[in-house]
Amino acid sequence: MQPEDLVRDHTIYACVMGSRAFGLATDASDTDRRGVYLAPTALFWRFEKPPAHVEGPGEEKFSWELERFCELALRGNPNILECLHSPLVEHLDDTGRELLSLRGAFLSVKVYDTFTRYALGQRKKLDADVRTTGAPRWKHAMHLLRLLASCRDLLRTGELHLDVGDRREPLLAVKRGEVPWTAVESWMTRLATETETALHHTSLPPEPDHARVADFLFRARRDSALESVRLG
Repeated sequence: MQPEDLVRDHTIYACVMGSRAFGLATDASDTDRRGVYLAPTALFWRFEKPPAHVEGPGEEKFSWELERFCELALRGNPNILECLHSPLVEHLDDTGRELLSLRGAFLSVKVYDTFTRYALGQRKKLDADVRTTGAPRWKHAMHLLRLLASCRDLLRTGELHLDVGDRREPLLAVKRGEVPWTAVESWMTRLATETETALHHTSLPPEPDHARVADFLFRARRDSALESVRLG
């Protein structure tokens, strides 16, 4: 079975990500698609295992095998958690619906470390751009502000919302380079401070619910094996 066959025939969840999911799309925006596929259990009984992820088929498309996706989500990976919460769902089967019903099981205070660590890495790249060229990559600055606000709000409410809502125009002004870098820096600093404050009052649990996720994955693998036996 080719990797593209896994995506075509075994995808359980597919969504649109990027600027379109964040409410920041313009006429020039790409359509980034992400998905999760459940590789047939029988493929794991071979020496050569199915791939943990597949790029494509088609441009701007990337998918993860369910187990790898769950592993990353349990670690609080920002990109994976955002994928789980996309408002733009393009495909969903029964297993995918159960995966989405477990969104809360993946959330914990670990998101503070994972989101802020990712944000720090992006901030260092922006600072390097400013030192080198005198200006940051404004699109990246916009998305860093969006990520910081998303993490703050997640810690405050216990829920992850992707659409930026009424922050759209101020963020797009940053993308267009219309906001001075010093003002953007102050905005980032304020968001970082508010995020740290939210951490001390969050209702999120200290750890994700590994047991619920493991039970779901076990049942998905079992059902896949039974289906393979049924089809002979």
